[in-house]
Amino acid sequence: MKRLAIVLFNLGGPDKLEAVEPFLYNLFMDPAIIGAPLPVRWILAKLISKRRAPLAQDIYTHLGGKSPLLELTEDQARALEQAVMDVSPDTDVKAFVCMRYWHPMSAETVQAVKDFQPDHIVMLPLYPQYSTTTTGSSFDDWDQAARTGGLAVPSKRICCYPTDGGWIQAQADLLMQSLDKVRAQAGDIPVRVLFSAHGLPKKIVDKKGDPYPIQVGQGAAWIAEEMNARGAKLDDWLVSYQSRVGPLEWIGPSTDDEIERAGRDGVALVVLPIAFVSEHSETLVELDIEYKHLADQAGVKTYVRVPAVATHPAFIQGLAALVTGSLNQECAMCPAGGISRICPSDSKGCPKRENG
Repeated sequence: MKRLAIVLFNLGGPDKLEAVEPFLYNLFMDPAIIGAPLPVRWILAKLISKRRAPLAQDIYTHLGGKSPLLELTEDQARALEQAVMDVSPDTDVKAFVCMRYWHPMSAETVQAVKDFQPDHIVMLPLYPQYSTTTTGSSFDDWDQAARTGGLAVPSKRICCYPTDGGWIQAQADLLMQSLDKVRAQAGDIPVRVLFSAHGLPKKIVDKKGDPYPIQVGQGAAWIAEEMNARGAKLDDWLVSYQSRVGPLEWIGPSTDDEIERAGRDGVALVVLPIAFVSEHSETLVELDIEYKHLADQAGVKTYVRVPAVATHPAFIQGLAALVTGSLNQECAMCPAGGISRICPSDSKGCPKRENG
């Protein structure tokens, strides 16, 4: 029986309040986040993490003193194992979690995968849209840990799946439920859908040609088309970006600005977290508490947030198809190992460009 290891990459989160500052330090020490030379980056990471730790600890206090991301990702790993085994019963499948900024991180997961002794590895980010700051950073960190740990096993990597059928279906299912809820509350008030994604400094897009905002827009358009096909046409929707921090210019429009505009326009709001597959601080605190408060202040009468896809069957089945599809392709740097890239030709940050 062949052994297949699936490595699921995600951001990670502190597992206790005392871990918040070192978690933030790991985040800001990432050269994909702060591109300064090492000595400068170390100083900045120390300063920023120390300054931001109290605010972040307050956020995680709302979540019981820790991030729920690890447990939720483990649930996805177990569901994905079963989905892959259902279509490949002759394969021994094990899914491993690899977090970027808190445990289990690359070195730990490399050792666990090595102990499993797989015949093949599929590297699958739980970031649907590719960014040099998320998937790119995770892959780079994994490669270094694998070299150090002596893990040399044939592997495929799936860079992104912003328009994958399972991902789109799961989002559309959850959006339909939320639209029913908001229309029951709002009556005849027009409804606007915000596809809210985590923000990105504009200089990363401009300098690196990062395809993230393009892929976010692609996914939103596909979800809108799926809703149209279901007879639930979205007459008013747009993409917005949340979690903006610091003095840099970020890509926009910002979700908080759009919430205030919705109040002025007199529309009900449905907010779909299009870049997040699991509940965590950006959904449970930022969207559910902080932005809900902002919506109330802005005069938005009805504000509903769409749940993250989590272990939605369509999403898990879609991931399983990506995994099994990648094994049958020579190249797996685009969805399911596809040969053609989904990014525009001028997206120089697309990993397909770097790998032929």
